[in-house]
Amino acid sequence: MKNKAFLARLTFALHGITAALQYEKSFRSQVIIAIATLAALGILQPDLIWWALIGAMICLVLGAELINTSLEHLADHLHPEQHPKIKLVKDCAAASVLVFSFGAVWVAILAVFSVMQ
Repeated sequence: MKNKAFLARLTFALHGITAALQYEKSFRSQVIIAIATLAALGILQPDLIWWALIGAMICLVLGAELINTSLEHLADHLHPEQHPKIKLVKDCAAASVLVFSFGAVWVAILAVFSVMQ
């Protein structure tokens, strides 16, 4: 799989996004929130810097969700029965998504306050 052409690697990545959309409710929820957030930006019309910050946060949250999903699937495949160490790995991966989400909400709140001033 290493050193494939760019188009092949892009296809693999798009397949990962498609699979996450198809099988992961959390990822679908995050995508819906991202779309709603972008719609709110369109309505509020904040400065360009807020578009950049919120866009970056959306990418970070979705990226963290994809990493969480991949870790969960790999852990479940390698060790299908419950194990305390596997649970810890999965819980920490889920916590990373939560932390990024808190950061995204914080940036969104600040953007709304900046528009209201």
